[in-house]
Amino acid sequence: MGAIVAPVQLERIRQLVSTGVAEGATMWQPSWACPTEGYFYPPTLFTNVAPAATIAQVEIFGPVLVAMMFRTPAEAVELANNTPYGLAASVWTENINLALDVAPKIKAGVVWINCTNLFDAASGFGGYRESGFGREGGREGMWEYLKPVWDRGKGKGDGVSRQAAPKRGRSARLPSSPFSLPPIDRTYKMFIGGKQTRPDAPYARQIIGAGGRPLGEVGEGNRKDIRDAVEAARAAAGWAQTSGHARGQILYYIAENLGVRAAEFAGHIEALTGGEGADARHEVDATLSRLFSYAAWADKYDGAVHQVPIRGVTLAMNEPIGVLGLACPEECPLLGFVSLVAPAIATGNTVIALPSEVHPLAATELYTVLEASDVPSGVVNIVTGAKDALAKVLAEHDDVDGVWYFGNRAGAAEVERASAGNMKRTWVEWETSDWRDSQQGEGRKFLRQATQVKNIWIPYGE
Repeated sequence: MGAIVAPVQLERIRQLVSTGVAEGATMWQPSWACPTEGYFYPPTLFTNVAPAATIAQVEIFGPVLVAMMFRTPAEAVELANNTPYGLAASVWTENINLALDVAPKIKAGVVWINCTNLFDAASGFGGYRESGFGREGGREGMWEYLKPVWDRGKGKGDGVSRQAAPKRGRSARLPSSPFSLPPIDRTYKMFIGGKQTRPDAPYARQIIGAGGRPLGEVGEGNRKDIRDAVEAARAAAGWAQTSGHARGQILYYIAENLGVRAAEFAGHIEALTGGEGADARHEVDATLSRLFSYAAWADKYDGAVHQVPIRGVTLAMNEPIGVLGLACPEECPLLGFVSLVAPAIATGNTVIALPSEVHPLAATELYTVLEASDVPSGVVNIVTGAKDALAKVLAEHDDVDGVWYFGNRAGAAEVERASAGNMKRTWVEWETSDWRDSQQGEGRKFLRQATQVKNIWIPYGE
């Protein structure tokens, strides 16, 4: 047995062991004594441990083993995941098929099969949940040190909020219709759990198009609306088990249904932003291209096999983050929205999306397409309102697994501060990107941010 790293840790081990005994677990320790000099603690075994016991929930970091029995593999997985941590795990079995079935279900960044505590620079290492995020080693560990060529020299020091305000001087033109109808005041609802829902509070904000013409109203979302959206997203967790092919087919279906209404959406964008009609149609066409692109990626963003210096391999699997909060950019209100939502759901995440605060109608109109495209309830949820305030609520929410924020520097800083308490993974950007450019607005960068890598060590041979 090695020595404990410091006196304070030795005292913590003693306190946790005492707590385990006090909570009713059965403790065994050897009769022989540890060295009297130095910071040693005897090897300790606990049995008859309740899943909710303190010693079963916390990381002890000492020679203490907490053993619990299980009857089925499903029960074993449930016990293993019943902790806020997820750094590493070991699976021991003579049945390799069972091992490869159980390993992906364990919420840990590294899973060793019939071995333990193996490391190599060729394979990534890092945790899930409160054990942190990011990876060291392997190809996935290099990404944090790289940036695309087009991003070189991109300054992030001005902190200026860039919001795409409507251009003045052009009259707002709604999509043309063959029918002569009187104008109707329309209040767009939110989209939560696959249904159009009214906001919790009876407040709405007016959306003004180019030329100062009112185009409609959207609900003013608040903390309770975020709560409902998170519950709906969490209830749709089965989306992660849907095959990549099936997810791709639904993204294709969204693109097909949007394509039928391309002229209508271009008219909405032109009325909102005051841009040229050709620019608005270009944005819709780019949105369709993006949907088709991520539909193709859905079953092709696969993992890798790392060659490590053991008699075996390490399987690096790309897994969805879980529930993602997406604060979408102000510019390109439809394309920017889809550029975040599409890669997130293509990789198996469920999302709560905050559309452009200035031009939200492009996204709220899109939920009529989602309703017609077989998107399962809760996979995509849309909450309108003050983007920065709602993004902070998402960052503080313990049941949200990650937040993407595209806005201003102050909002980005607030999201990162709010996420520090619950170890939430964040991706924040406050510099304007060219969303129409395929290198900046789509690709592996977005897919990497939408996934986390689990490394499964698989030895082979007798």
